[in-house]
Amino acid sequence: MAQTHVQPGKTMTYTNGTGSTIVSGTPVKVGTRLGIASTDIVDGGAGDLLMEEVHSLPKAAVAVSQGNKAYWDDTAKKITNVATANILVGVFWSDAADVDADVPVKLNCMNA
Repeated sequence: MAQTHVQPGKTMTYTNGTGSTIVSGTPVKVGTRLGIASTDIVDGGAGDLLMEEVHSLPKAAVAVSQGNKAYWDDTAKKITNVATANILVGVFWSDAADVDADVPVKLNCMNA
């Protein structure tokens, strides 16, 4: 392996400075990326964020279509299909109606 290799890149170590514990499964915005806390991360502590694969995430009250771009609304803390003022985080893994609370999203750092 090359001496420059750091890690595979499926996770990112994150130091929590939010003032409270980040619960496992919580989406966390880091710059222009979105990761999912793999375990509880106490305030001031470090933990891994999952940066790839498919995760069921809280969705805004909009209908979404499988394969279309998924954006993170950091104000509402929800996934949406609206690009304006939001960050691209991946693609919708399935269709979801506007009344559905969650939707599977394939996170992809390369697309975001």
